[in-house]
Amino acid sequence: MSDLPTPQVYLVGAGPGDPELLTLRAAKLLQHADVVVYDNLVSDGVLALISPTAERIFVGKSAGNHTLPQEEINQLLVRLWQETPRRIIRLKGGDPLIFGRGGEEAWALAAAGVPFEIVPGITAACGMAASNALPLTHRGVAQACLFVTGHLQNGKLNLDWPALARPKQTVVFYMGVSTLPELCAQLIAHGRAPETPAAIIEAATTPQERRIVGSLATLPAIAKAAEVHPPALIVVGEVIRVAQGLEAMRPFASAAPKETNPSHTTQTADKVSR
Repeated sequence: MSDLPTPQVYLVGAGPGDPELLTLRAAKLLQHADVVVYDNLVSDGVLALISPTAERIFVGKSAGNHTLPQEEINQLLVRLWQETPRRIIRLKGGDPLIFGRGGEEAWALAAAGVPFEIVPGITAACGMAASNALPLTHRGVAQACLFVTGHLQNGKLNLDWPALARPKQTVVFYMGVSTLPELCAQLIAHGRAPETPAAIIEAATTPQERRIVGSLATLPAIAKAAEVHPPALIVVGEVIRVAQGLEAMRPFASAAPKETNPSHTTQTADKVSR
């Protein structure tokens, strides 16, 4: 039994949704867990891997609707360890340290003297990119990629708009469904062309995945008509044309995610991908 995970708190990334994208380390921890504290973005397929004897504690954390505030989650993890040292898994969608507030939880655990380990997961943007054959960087098209939260803080989007509007880069917004119109308007106002390709990908890597494509000028209306709901990622940049070029050429294209309004960028996809 020496290969059993050590009793401590584990901050574990559950990946983007598809349980087959879970790391081997995460799967092993779930199979030997005593307690699992999980949130709204963990898929049913990943939850099915949890030991049947483990205690499950749901803490919510969907956009604008938290079953427990973050500070109370921090306190819960500390209290669970102090009550009985055991294998406590804090299971978080994507990667714990990319918009997962894993740093705050790690800080609270360290301050209380609680041993912990952080287990990475595939962040949603990387899972989405792979499932859509959408390169986040591409020679001659995008030299950089930025991951940004589109979530309101104190009722405002306090972002570095001039930096986000620079050309030759890809911007991926997390938690931006409700603020999509402002995101697009601000990028245009700060210099990004209205016709810049933009897409929103819903439920990436799952059977429910959808890709809605437009431009900065048109995407808000298209997404509204398509009734897009979280979880979803917003992608801005010419790499969307590269992805469409790849999809047009690759075999088995019928297995690709359903796309709404694909004509917006298709006509120039082949040219850009070269």
